[in-house]
Amino acid sequence: MTWLPESLRALRRDMLFITLLVAAIVFAVVMPSRLPDWPGLVDWPTIAALTGLLILTRAVDSSGALEVAGRWLIDRMSTRRVAALGLVAATAVLSMLLTNDVALFVMVPLALTMCRIARMPATRLVVFQALAVNAGSMLTPIGNPQNLFLWQQWNNGFGGFVWAMLPLAGIALILLLALTALAFPAEPLEVHGRGDESVDRPMLLVAALLYVPFIVLADLHYVGWALLGVMVVFVAFRRRVVASIDWGLLLTFVLMFIDLRLLAGLPAVKSFVGGLGLDHATHLYVTGALASQVVSNVPAAILLAEYSHDWRTLAYGVNVGGFGFVLGSLANLIALRLLGEKKAWATFHLWSTPFFVVVALLGWLLL
Repeated sequence: MTWLPESLRALRRDMLFITLLVAAIVFAVVMPSRLPDWPGLVDWPTIAALTGLLILTRAVDSSGALEVAGRWLIDRMSTRRVAALGLVAATAVLSMLLTNDVALFVMVPLALTMCRIARMPATRLVVFQALAVNAGSMLTPIGNPQNLFLWQQWNNGFGGFVWAMLPLAGIALILLLALTALAFPAEPLEVHGRGDESVDRPMLLVAALLYVPFIVLADLHYVGWALLGVMVVFVAFRRRVVASIDWGLLLTFVLMFIDLRLLAGLPAVKSFVGGLGLDHATHLYVTGALASQVVSNVPAAILLAEYSHDWRTLAYGVNVGGFGFVLGSLANLIALRLLGEKKAWATFHLWSTPFFVVVALLGWLLL
């Protein structure tokens, strides 16, 4: 099995994937007649768009450019409050452009390094970075997987999606920055030490040149051709980038589409969800936000999309649902796993739960 990419080998320890795989096996045994329908249950444009973005963002990350930019930012910070505001804001902006998980993989290690040097509270800072990727990524259709799915599902245009999400994302970001300023003191910050600042400029240039055309082609519904072009370039130019993307995440999403759409088609589920009154925007919004607390916002988006075509309200609900309980977003789990502190879960909920309540209420007022 050593020939498999690490992300696929790691699936044997991934409880979400194992749960989805067991559910798929159960569906196969109970409803064998539906097996030929399984490929049609997967939203392949979303999978293609996610694959292309994973390749491009992995190339940018592997080039070393983001680490250099992050260290440049840290070098120009004077106090703990300014450092926290800068890192939280930078994490939010990166999540808009390079997806929420990539933003965390880049910014959390930088934050932990700075905290070790300057003796800042690492747990609190990483918790705020988790909040930042949830707040920032909700703005764009490429910021997180649930937005990517909704964007491809309803073909609502890149600019139209951003415009629709701008009020909610703007409020969430303003509140988060204000909370960050209150949570971190204005004490002097002294940073020493340097890291490796080498940059693979050719790879960065190729990724940058392909990024905008890929987004444009995806927006024009030619995402399959866009992915093919990106794959061909990187297989020829930097094959290791293609091999190192999170193939396990893609396989998890394929199973998620199959399981949740089979589940949504069950008579008992149809009866229950149908009784929630999802044709009313408020009911859809609340259901999306609360369902995300239990099953995470990506599965919630996929499931509820089977019952409503009000993509804006659904996007509001599942994006707000990324706050609150740690299971609300996979980004929360990634951030806490990178931190590696068992006590961080309590700290996360101390900040995230009230933030969820406030943003959820404000989001409801925006409907």
